[in-house]
Formats: sequence, structure tokens, C-alpha cells
Amino acid sequence: MGRLTVRALRAVLVVVFVGTVFVQAGMVWALAARPDDGPLPLTAFRVITILGMVSAQVALVCIWRLVAMVRRGTVFSHAAFRYVDMVIGAIVAAALLWFAVTAFNAPGQRDDPGVTLIMGGIGVAILGVALIVLVLRMLLSQAVARDVEAAQLRAELDEVI
Repeated sequence: MGRLTVRALRAVLVVVFVGTVFVQAGMVWALAARPDDGPLPLTAFRVITILGMVSAQVALVCIWRLVAMVRRGTVFSHAAFRYVDMVIGAIVAAALLWFAVTAFNAPGQRDDPGVTLIMGGIGVAILGVALIVLVLRMLLSQAVARDVEAAQLRAELDEVI
């Protein structure tokens, strides 16, 4: 991965991280100032938003660490699995939180149930992203196994020579 690509990705990660912190701060302030100021369960929506931002932040930090491993050339190691697993967990948590938002929002959509169906579809799409990352994890696992096998073969070849 090129230096420019790494810097651009890190800049995006920082901007998104700062944005999530800003949203969290706003939600915490809204919870403290106006715990429930409407007909919808706003407190629940605010708590879900705060938790959703935490899941995004976990994924961002793990991606940062994976980018650092790519830059050092150590991403094809068992240490990378911890970060990939945490990204998968964060995406699944975000999907579950989205389903909770959909459930809280559903009673208000009795006249237009299509909104609830679309929101449910978005939740399934978020779970689809987790499955894609899981497939990428399996590819990483194969690459690590091949790397270990290649190292063993090199060691055996060195002994022969």
C-alpha cells in the first residue's frame, strides 16, 4: 500500500472518528438537557445512537491498526485476526442496533409499513457487510497458512543447502 493511500485512508478515519465523537457528545448533551422531549422514545434513540457510534469507533480503531500492520508488512500474521474479528463484531453490533431502531420506529409507521421494510432491508445489508468481512477473514486465514507453509519450506530448503 502506497504512502499516499495510507495517509488518505488515515485522514478519512480521523474525520469519521471525530464526527462520531461529535455526534456522541451531542447525544449525551441531549440526554442530560432534555431526557425525553417528544412522543417517540427519544431516550432510547439517543442511547442507541451513542452505542452505534461506539461500534463505529471500535471498527475505525481496528482498521487503523490493520492499516499500520499493512504498512509494516505484518498483516499476514495471527495478530491481524484479533482486529478483523473486532471489526466483524462491531458491524454485527451496528446491525443489531439498527434493528432496534427499526423496532422502535415501526409503531409510528403503521400508515406506511414500507418504511419499516426498507429499514429492515438496510439492517440485512449491514449484516451482509459483516459477512463480506468474514469472507475476507477466511482469505486472510488462507494467506497466513500459506505464509507459514512457505516459511517452513524455506527452512527445510536452507537445511538441504
